Amino acid sequence: MTAALALLGYAAGAAWCVPALLAPLTRHGISVRAGLAAWLTAMASVLLSGTVAVLFSVRTAAADWPRLTATLCRSVAGGACTPEVYRSLFYQAGVAALAAVLVVASVVALWRYGRRVQRSRRQTRAHAAAARLVGRALATGAGSGAVVRRQAEAVVLDDPRPAAYCVAGRPAAIVLTSGALEVLDPPQLGAVLAHERAHLAHADHLLATLTQGLAAAFLGVPLFAQGAAEVARLAEMSADDTAARASGRPALVAALLAIATGAAISSTGIPSTGIPSTGVPGGALAAAAHAVPARVERLLRPPTPGRSAAFTAMLTLALALLAAAPLALALFAAR
Repeated sequence: MTAALALLGYAAGAAWCVPALLAPLTRHGISVRAGLAAWLTAMASVLLSGTVAVLFSVRTAAADWPRLTATLCRSVAGGACTPEVYRSLFYQAGVAALAAVLVVASVVALWRYGRRVQRSRRQTRAHAAAARLVGRALATGAGSGAVVRRQAEAVVLDDPRPAAYCVAGRPAAIVLTSGALEVLDPPQLGAVLAHERAHLAHADHLLATLTQGLAAAFLGVPLFAQGAAEVARLAEMSADDTAARASGRPALVAALLAIATGAAISSTGIPSTGIPSTGVPGGALAAAAHAVPARVERLLRPPTPGRSAAFTAMLTLALALLAAAPLALALFAAR
């Protein structure tokens, strides 16, 4: 039972404190993959710790209810917890009520998570099917072979608002609006498509669905609420890196600003202000809908190798601590 209490305490502490430690290390995307791994490990660590604590408690309650109530009482009141206290009807009823509340809360969280995931999957698949049905295949002229390798997955919707995004489906779809095509030149279009294909190749839709589902299931818990936003930001930065390697940083920066501002921008004429967000369907991963100013600044001012190495080392250490902490606590408490 002591191990269960230790794991539960760790889960609660990490869920509220870890975001304040991780956010400064990942906010600027200096080490994107390590940052993603750290946030996902933190979420998995808290979920695993809480689940194991609940399982330990249920097993103890089923095997020895008096021992469970006595351990809980002594963990709170110490020596003031006498047999008369933890054997009393009032105390036993209180513990039973607390257990019932925890069970109901767990069921509600699981239901909310499942509902959010199912709804997100239905929306994205329906949107992908509708886009392929009503949109037209993206066509490119001669000499633009670098822009698109496989045109079949990209469709164009008639909409004057500039937008470019990808949605999961069977198959997935990359969607561009006619407004986006009006403000993008061929190299910029190639950068946008490379960005969206990176999302699909990295299965970023799965990460978004899982983390947003956790945020919906555990409302108000900082790790999951902030973690979902940070994972989305880092996924965009990771796709930016892939697109920059394929098409070059200037083309990608100009494309992001062109879609965000709705004005054609040359790769050498990049404004420094006025970068709004572009709305896209829920569940979609858009090229210019998340943290555009921060991403543009990151692309224009990439970190030095030494700084990247330092942040990678710090995030790797944080990842190792988050992964090892639950096991260490359980082993220590079981001694």
